[in-house]
This record gives sequence, structure tokens and C-alpha cells, in this order.
Amino acid sequence: MSVQLIIAQMVLMVLGLLGIAAARPDLIAEHSWKTALALGITFVVARFRPRVFLKVGPAFWALTLVLLILVLFFGVGTEESSATKRWLDLGGPFRFQPSELAKLGLVMMLASFFSRRGVQNKLVSATVMIVVTTGLIFLEPDLGSSVLMFGLGIILMYAAGVRISNITGFLLALGLMALPLFSVYLEKNPYILARWQGHQSRDTERAIGLDQIGFAHRDLTWGGWWGQGPDGRRYEYFAAHTDMVVASVGFTTGLLGVLTLLFCYWLIVSVSLKTSQLAARIRPMTPEIHGASILATGAMFMIVGQAMVNLAVAAGVFPVTGVPLPLVSFGFSSMLTMSVALGIIHSALREVERNLPETEGRGAENKPPEPEVLGLSAD
Repeated sequence: MSVQLIIAQMVLMVLGLLGIAAARPDLIAEHSWKTALALGITFVVARFRPRVFLKVGPAFWALTLVLLILVLFFGVGTEESSATKRWLDLGGPFRFQPSELAKLGLVMMLASFFSRRGVQNKLVSATVMIVVTTGLIFLEPDLGSSVLMFGLGIILMYAAGVRISNITGFLLALGLMALPLFSVYLEKNPYILARWQGHQSRDTERAIGLDQIGFAHRDLTWGGWWGQGPDGRRYEYFAAHTDMVVASVGFTTGLLGVLTLLFCYWLIVSVSLKTSQLAARIRPMTPEIHGASILATGAMFMIVGQAMVNLAVAAGVFPVTGVPLPLVSFGFSSMLTMSVALGIIHSALREVERNLPETEGRGAENKPPEPEVLGLSAD
């Protein structure tokens, strides 16, 4: 297993515990055992080889689609908006957000698909998978998660070896077709437009959630260089332990803690990119190595892409979206899926390193991947 990834995960989880201890001390016990469980899940998942994830990918993706459909009929909303349906409540502590599992499902499905079929003339099928998954989340409605899901699909296409020109054409065509539907979507969900307009104008009476950003900025300022500790005096505000948890971390640990948090996400990016670079040196590139490379890149974007959106919201760059900070925010659905994603990166790196020594002796380590190698098989 990668020591860098283990350190990054543990430090992020500790920062999350400190932030939640400051924002919601009553939840620290619950978050502690969930954090320990999630860390254990990472170690278990890391033991499997990538071929396991590639094999179960289609079935797991199909299961997440079923869960997303169930949310539309039986889902429950948030405390501030009952119109949105994002969770399945099975009673007691069994409440989870299927959109988080769907991100993992899409990564495994597309990695399985491209590793088995190659990337030549396969865009229609991959596009349908991305659009269906994104569309079901879009209907909840959950605009933030649907945008992240769509971006995840594009990153997976690129990681698989699809040409940039083909991806660009796909985006233009899909964008033109989606414009009429998007206008209807905004009419049915006026809070989205109001939130964006309020964010642009900085009018606190019109902006939904702008007070959260103001409180978050104040906490980050009060944290100073070293922080006030989890027992420091502060005002309570909505989502200080979930969407705005970085402000609680900044208040508790100061600028040093926030920079450490950013460094941990950089470590995740570094290990994932290393996995893809090493995979490109292996000749011949087998379906499992190709799939491992896609899995590592997709899992990385799941974590870091979502983190960047959350941090941009806390900084006031984006309007409030309701996206949690991976491995830090309170909430087991996100914690569980992100921990599994880290386990997948561990698995992919180990598989690539296992196959690397045999191929290095052939003098092929510095050659870039050839297009025909990535098109591994035909229908």
C-alpha cells in the first residue's frame, strides 16, 4: 500500500474530527467510529486486485441506477428543502445518499467497459452511461452532484485514451441538445437561479446560503496562523460540520491546518498520476493494467474534484452547492465512498508495480502509450 495515501487519508480524517469537534461536539462520538470504520474499509478494499472491480463494475453500476430511481419516488429531502430528494432513509442510522455510490459505480463501469472494449468507436455507449447516471441525479434535483458526475465521466473518457477532439465534439453536441431542457429545469427549480443571482450580486437578502459563506470567512480569519482549538468560542451557523467544515478546520487549526489539508489532497493526486504514468510504461498493456490506470484516475477525480468544488464554495467563488468535503465532512455516505475510492487507488498502484519489473527489461519504459494498444479489443 502507498504510505503517502495512508498518511493523506489519516491526516484528513483527523482534521475532520477536529473541525466537527468545534462545530458539533455532540456528533464527535458518532463521527469517530464512522471514521475508524471507513479507514478499515480502505484497507480491506486495497487487498483486492483491480480485476475484481472491473468484473463487478457493471453489476454495481446497475445497482446504483436502481437506487437513484428509488430516490425519485421514496427519497427524503434536506432540512432546509423538502422539495429535493437525495437520501434513502431505511430507518434508524441507515440513511445514505445514492448519488455518492453512483460516482463509484460510474468509475468502475467505465473502467470495465473501456478496458474490455477499447476506445475505438465506443463513444455512444459510454455517453449513454454518463448521461443516464447524471440525468437521474439531475432530477433529484442535485445540480452540484450532477455537474461533478458529468465531469467525472469526461475525465474517465480522457483517462481511457479517447481523443480530445472526440470529447470536444461530444460536449458541443450534448450542450446544444441540453439547452432547452436546462431552461425548463431552472423554471421548475427557481431556487437554483436565485442562489446564483444572489451569489453574483452579494445581496444577503436574496442569496440563499450567502450568510454561510460570510460566517465561514469570519471563522477562517479568527483561526489565524495556528487556530483557536476545538474549544474556542464561536458562533453556530448552518452546515459548519458538513458543507462548510473547512471553516471549522481553519478556526480550530488555523492557516497551517488548511494548508495541510490542501497538501493531503495533492498527495492523492500525486499517487494517482504516478500510477497512470507507470502503467503507460508496461508493454504489452493488458486489459487489467489499462483498467487499473482508469480506476486510479477516476477515483482520484472523485475525491479531489469534489474537494475543489467544496473549497471554492467556502471561498465564495461558487454559490452554495451542498457538496461535502471528502474524508473531512460529517456524513457516512461520502466518507464510505471516498474511502473505497482510496482503496481502489492502492489496489491499482500495487497491480501496476507488480507488472512493472518484468517489462522494464525490454527497454520500453520510456515509450508513450500507442493508440492501438489502448484499443484493446473489438466488439
